[in-house]
Amino acid sequence: QVQLVESGGGLVQAGGSLRLSCAASGFLFSDLAMGWVRQAPGKEREWVAGINWSGDNTHYPDPVKGRFTISRDNVKNMVYLHMSSLKPEDTAVYYCATDSGREVHTEYDYWGEGTQVTVSS
Repeated sequence: QVQLVESGGGLVQAGGSLRLSCAASGFLFSDLAMGWVRQAPGKEREWVAGINWSGDNTHYPDPVKGRFTISRDNVKNMVYLHMSSLKPEDTAVYYCATDSGREVHTEYDYWGEGTQVTVSS
């Protein structure tokens, strides 16, 4: 059974940084692409980062490009999201996600419970 457990969220001032972590279990982690998605109140879920199975290919949408970095550790079964130059509009619940396939994609079938990130102005 796929399990994804996020941590590292919190309250940060605009311009600050935060690193989210996701512990994965229940599947062959090193064989699947991973991603992060977020959902702000009243808005649809939004993809913010994707990484392929080996970690050498990453993609981001324009709103976070250059500010967010996704990485993974296939030994520890962990995926990370380093966020810098945070803005109030980055406030959301952030979810670690996965799906079948090795290459980066933007839609997923499995998510964790999420971790809240709040950016104050």
